Amino acid sequence: MVSSKESSPNSIHSNGGIPHLNGVEEKLDELRLLLGKSEGDVLRIVGVGAGAWGSVFAALMQDAYGHLRDKIQVRIWRRAGRSVDRATAEHLFEVINSREDVLRRLIRRCAYLKYVEARLGDRTLYADEILKDGFCLNMIDTPLCPLKVVTNLQEAVWDADIVVNGLPSTETREVFQEISRYWKERLTPPIIISLSKGIEAALEPVPHIITPTQMINRATGVPMENILYLGGPNIASEIYNKEYANARICGADKWRKPLAKFLRQPHFIVWDNSDLITHEVMGGLKNVYAIGAGMVAALTNESATSKSVYFAHCTSEMIFITHLLAEEPEKLAGPLLADTYVTLLKGRNAWYGQMLAKGELRPDMGDSIKGKGMIQGVSAVGAFYELLSQSCLSVLHPEGKTPVAPVELCPILKTLYKILISREISTEGILQALRDETMNDPRDRIEIAQSHAFYRPSLLGQPK
Repeated sequence: MVSSKESSPNSIHSNGGIPHLNGVEEKLDELRLLLGKSEGDVLRIVGVGAGAWGSVFAALMQDAYGHLRDKIQVRIWRRAGRSVDRATAEHLFEVINSREDVLRRLIRRCAYLKYVEARLGDRTLYADEILKDGFCLNMIDTPLCPLKVVTNLQEAVWDADIVVNGLPSTETREVFQEISRYWKERLTPPIIISLSKGIEAALEPVPHIITPTQMINRATGVPMENILYLGGPNIASEIYNKEYANARICGADKWRKPLAKFLRQPHFIVWDNSDLITHEVMGGLKNVYAIGAGMVAALTNESATSKSVYFAHCTSEMIFITHLLAEEPEKLAGPLLADTYVTLLKGRNAWYGQMLAKGELRPDMGDSIKGKGMIQGVSAVGAFYELLSQSCLSVLHPEGKTPVAPVELCPILKTLYKILISREISTEGILQALRDETMNDPRDRIEIAQSHAFYRPSLLGQPK
């Protein structure tokens, strides 16, 4: 009789081999073949950025394929030199001692003592150092598998076959401009999978959105057919703990289906879609309204009625905006609402809204928060507000029948802008917006969008 321990995915057979469950090696071999890899030529995957989702993504690849060392190498890059503060080090020590598997792993690796010393204040821990042991600063309570960490960006990316962008949108352009210097001698471009959710607004020559995949394309010259976006209704820590989740990988035909198959795991279902830019923008849009949801929850003591009223208004605004951005917006309704729902339930943007409403954070503290990372919804509020304020995008107001900028029909977005960006009102303003007698019925806003030719292809850089 074989024990459960002996039959685990990482157990070793009597012949020294490792069992390949669910066709793992076959999936890897298929991708290697498509990439033109010969025997003995290792497939190199590197994650750029070590936030929650970026770290979990690299850990998923390491967990699934890391035992096939002669065929694949998974690494992650993060900047060196960020120290872990004393309080975090102490909490990390508590997490380690509460998890027997993690404790044993660190003892075997002779790494446990450094956490003892850090707790006592006799040693400084660094973010890249603890990441090697599987601890992401944005998810201390969710230990990952040990990761191969590189702090030299050139070393990390110069020969990578697949680069995973785990950076916030606000950092993507700068880092990939540096990366482009290291790819000048490459004969073939890499594949890039972007996990980043966020947008920038550009007003010239016409108002339009710039997404992380477009930033990468412009910074590096890698063709768009080699750049994909992966997103979906999921929470990073839950995915790593093997709770059921799904995602969509969006991009050109050449790579999205093979990559969807390669990334798919029993608990992590990956679908594929050709509409890259629109899905990427929708991933940023839901973060805008998640911040407001957190505010409403905190200000009303988790009132179910108040939260549902807010949800009705914010979803109607998202549907309205979707009709401006997409020629066939109905195809986005399911993914957008699902992603919004999970973000409102347990996302960092909703948490941020709660902390603002409780007075534990202030907008002037910035949008990079210790233990959470970048709050992408803040910059997205500014970008969407700026774009939808442009008079050249005007739509007819339902009452006055006069042309108005689209933002005038998005009172929640306007209120969030006044709270987070111009900072002219307090978080209480979000409740006042819901109680405003002049606010249109959410149904009216949806009917307006559906009954007019609202689609503005220029917003996503599409030809008219």
